[in-house]
Amino acid sequence: MRKLESWFGSELVVIGVHSGKFIAERVTDNIARAAERLEVGHPIVNDRQYRIWRAYAVRAWPTLVLVDPDGRVAGQHAGEITAEELAPAVQRVVADAESRGVLDRSALPFPESVPEPPAAALRFPAKVLADDRAGRLFVADTGHHRVVVARLEGEGTRATVEAVVGSGEAGFVDGGYEDAAFRHPHGLALAGGRLYVADTGNHAVRAVDLEARRVETVAGTGEPGGWAEREGRGRAVALRSPWDVLALGDALYIAMAGSHQIWRLDVTAGELAPWAGSGAEALHDGPRAQAALAQPSGLATDGTRLYFADSESSAIRWAELDGGGAVGTVVGTGLFDFGDRDGEGDRVRLQHPLGIAWRGGELFVADTYNGKIKVVEPERRRARTWAGGEGELWEPGGLSIAAERLYVADTNHHRIAVTPLAAMRFETLELAGLTE
Repeated sequence: MRKLESWFGSELVVIGVHSGKFIAERVTDNIARAAERLEVGHPIVNDRQYRIWRAYAVRAWPTLVLVDPDGRVAGQHAGEITAEELAPAVQRVVADAESRGVLDRSALPFPESVPEPPAAALRFPAKVLADDRAGRLFVADTGHHRVVVARLEGEGTRATVEAVVGSGEAGFVDGGYEDAAFRHPHGLALAGGRLYVADTGNHAVRAVDLEARRVETVAGTGEPGGWAEREGRGRAVALRSPWDVLALGDALYIAMAGSHQIWRLDVTAGELAPWAGSGAEALHDGPRAQAALAQPSGLATDGTRLYFADSESSAIRWAELDGGGAVGTVVGTGLFDFGDRDGEGDRVRLQHPLGIAWRGGELFVADTYNGKIKVVEPERRRARTWAGGEGELWEPGGLSIAAERLYVADTNHHRIAVTPLAAMRFETLELAGLTE
């Protein structure tokens, strides 16, 4: 849409119609924050009761409807499509309207209804990584298109910023800390002296050399991949919305939310290949290559299994690292089964979880759209609310555990929240030396 808006600036008006699948997606404040986070400039209608959806006979997300100046439907497309593919249809409607003298290029006066966010050192932080061995904290400062490196101090509720990686301007540039550019970075993983970053907006994985203070691209081309991408050299393969990364030995596992898969990068050889998921969007267990995932967005491991937050199916699932290579489900039952229900087995309901962390036989889960932290016991398939639900957290997206503390990327509150595990008490982490 951004490309089309720039190409047809005075001829095309884009209006987003948000018919939310999840309950939390039907709340206007949440939609406004999402629009702000994604830097959407066009107006959005909250179609919470699906009236516009039904009026245009929509059946799938996303659906694009092209309307001519007379208000007639000139075309409709269900599913994702590129600007290059859609542009000829827009051009035909523009040419027809101009030939009939009905094309009005004057700007439409849409009212501004979203207030400016308060100034904050962080802006929509998506993920956080605490390294208790070195006493460091890494933050994906997603809305500022940068990564923050800080030194933890005292009781772990304060940190002093040591470095800011990235210029702060959205872009796709390798180089030194001040020159490098990210676009909406998310997941973080530490391996040796390198910090791997899921650079979601650039459809790439970047590596930050913490000693040399340089950023390089290790996977992805900077452009979104298709639905049938195959293995290859890391920088030659187009990725699709990598959301999280996890380092284990010589492997870097990548939660590829856009293609509903998990990929594996051999960081020594530089080879990249799909590891789990057929590419179909569904909740289907089985052998890794045949299993169907649904927007995996968070990764954790116990050393035997790779656990992942399968966001669109509101599920917590696992894939065997060795052995038969199976994929299974801990909790969650399908794409349209979601809610907020503790319990065991198939009774459990989450709502679009994005973050996950392993600790001592349990998984801490950022139950994002419920504004809660849940604890899930994989062996018993049991889930319980651990914190949140009263507004303390607003769409938490990432978790990390270090030194008996839980660090939370409290995304819509523009902060990192921290609490001792022994006595749940959230505080806002102070990041000394960080400016907007």
